[in-house]
Amino acid sequence: MELSIVGRSSSHFTRTARMFAHELGVEYAFVPVADLGSRRSSHYADNPALRIPVLDTPLGPWFGTINICRELARRVRSARKIQWPEDLRDRKAANAQELVLQGMATEVGLIMQAASVPGGAIDTSGKAFESLVNSLRWLDDNLTEVLAHTSQPDTLSIFELTVFCFVTHIEFRKVTDVSAYRALQSFCREFGQRPSAQATVYRFDFSS
Repeated sequence: MELSIVGRSSSHFTRTARMFAHELGVEYAFVPVADLGSRRSSHYADNPALRIPVLDTPLGPWFGTINICRELARRVRSARKIQWPEDLRDRKAANAQELVLQGMATEVGLIMQAASVPGGAIDTSGKAFESLVNSLRWLDDNLTEVLAHTSQPDTLSIFELTVFCFVTHIEFRKVTDVSAYRALQSFCREFGQRPSAQATVYRFDFSS
């Protein structure tokens, strides 16, 4: 295919980009990165930051989830409106998007830290974990109000994609228990029925 998304099926950043492509009907090949410990940029579609996801195109790569989504949107003609992070004018909605993106990065840091220590346990005693839990609590408390500004007919919301991928990834990687966050759980159950979500279920691409 002309386009490839390079990443991991177990990555929330990758899943966001893949779901976005599915939602807009963009065809792409999925290329899993075999070794996330690699320091060769060629293993990450020439991303010098050695990060995923990357959209590989005939003219070169696009680095990062939001960057990928913007390029995919430019490549299709769709009647659907896309609600980008900068379109959020409501204070709480804008703050919610910021907390989700920060939380996704924080979660990656916690997982990487756990992988570097014997036993691989998440450190629940530090500031990073407290930040994650505080963000989840705030999102759960304010989600109904936020969705009033993001959930619009025929609109593809980056916030909704990212919060779904974020919360379900925490559950998938067992970073912390999210069952008590009822608003988030209800949203994820409903959003998870989308074909784009069904086509990108979290899994590990490799056995090790």
